[in-house]
Amino acid sequence: MTEHNQLFLIQPNDNVAVALTALQAGTLCRAGEVQVTLRQDVPQAHKVALTHIPAGGQVIKYGLPIGHATQEIQPGDYVHIHNVTTNLEGLLEYTYQPDLTVRERFAQREEVFFDGYLRPDGRAGTRNELWIVPTVGCVNQTARILAQMAKEKFGDRVDDVQAMVHNAGCSQLGDDMLITQKLLKGLINHPNAGAVLVLSLGCENNCLEYFRPVLGEVDPQRVKFLVTQDHTDEYAAGMELLDQLTAYASGFRRQPVSASKLTIGLKCGSSDAFSGISANPLCGRVTDKVVRCGGGAILTEVSEMFGAETRLMARAANEEVFQGVVGLINDFKSYFIRYGQPIDRNPCPGNIRSGISTDEDKSMGNIQKGGTAPVVDVLSYGDPVTRNGLSLLIGSGNDAMSVTNLTASGANVVLFTTGNGNPFGAVVPTVKISSNTALYRKKPGWIDFNAGALLEGSTFEQMSAELFQYVLDVASGRIHTNNEVHGYREISIFRDGVTL
Repeated sequence: MTEHNQLFLIQPNDNVAVALTALQAGTLCRAGEVQVTLRQDVPQAHKVALTHIPAGGQVIKYGLPIGHATQEIQPGDYVHIHNVTTNLEGLLEYTYQPDLTVRERFAQREEVFFDGYLRPDGRAGTRNELWIVPTVGCVNQTARILAQMAKEKFGDRVDDVQAMVHNAGCSQLGDDMLITQKLLKGLINHPNAGAVLVLSLGCENNCLEYFRPVLGEVDPQRVKFLVTQDHTDEYAAGMELLDQLTAYASGFRRQPVSASKLTIGLKCGSSDAFSGISANPLCGRVTDKVVRCGGGAILTEVSEMFGAETRLMARAANEEVFQGVVGLINDFKSYFIRYGQPIDRNPCPGNIRSGISTDEDKSMGNIQKGGTAPVVDVLSYGDPVTRNGLSLLIGSGNDAMSVTNLTASGANVVLFTTGNGNPFGAVVPTVKISSNTALYRKKPGWIDFNAGALLEGSTFEQMSAELFQYVLDVASGRIHTNNEVHGYREISIFRDGVTL
């Protein structure tokens, strides 16, 4: 038999390893110091047992349990949903056990710059765009038409004109409506928008009478309002306002700005099992770099923290933040329980086909994007990032909703990793990062950066430097991401309530 070093061991104490390529039964493989002969065929990115695991025994990956064996597993066995299941349960109690070395590791600042748009409030945009934000879905098409008209007439004044169409803003009640209002507020205040037209129908639940108190004070030069029911020709009225808004926005110019004004959003979508060992930890190193430069990063997808939350809790900057993380996890579990749904059904069919077996398996890979930086804040819908470090943001793993949440909290670049491929993009530059080279080659119109090189000999030191520079180039407008080039720029608002 020929020995193949084609198993990837993530942590020394793991009792499973990941197949770097599809392997046949009978193949002798090595993972670290362990040799095993495969007892079954193993698909690429799927798991192989390195030791005997008794029925009920813990399956260890990333150094922590990702579930338990439902039957006896022998060394060399293929490990997946047929012989492993989740350990997840309901609401838990946690003890504050901080990692006291975190702050020390991030004490020294680095000075790095990008060319951005400095705003009067001190934040910086990576783009200088005109955004048309409807208060209600009824005026979506009006927003689209106005955006196209403004692009044709005033497009040379700004980087782009976008219509933020969505399906919310009416027939909502209580907290469901408030979430919509807070998310729209975050978008309106976003630093990538040099100017904003808020477009209302007039009779909706989220009419300006009820929305403006939530929105608060705005600069009347930067933000203007149009109630379409009040005008015979809403397009003529809209174009008059858009003329004024683009004229205001055109006064901003790119200038050297500290990377402390960067806020990166972190997202994974259509993941494979390589995401957690290539693309996500690569993003984690960029997260750490941004934090050392004084910037911020946002990690969301709370259901993809289940089972890995204690690693985030240990990095909480203080006990108040720790309690916030506890609340974030248990409140989101309560959301599942309230609707009578199990909390352990996160891996989607594509994830499962690609080697992810349990929610914990997915979660341990997901949190790699957050690097090792201190967790400094816990954010609700639309809450802005205000602290240097890693903030955790409420929200589901749904791609469109979670990216909207990231944007509304101020992410001016999103790092979006994927193992199976996904063309979706935020309304801010969205860097698509493939976990494997095959996807990068297959979908050049979707993928911007290939983390699959890490599985082929490239080092994290080399690749993280390249990705960080790529992010700076995107932030500076020297590179436009595929989502920008091809127009994949969307929002989707989280809904949780009665529709009238």
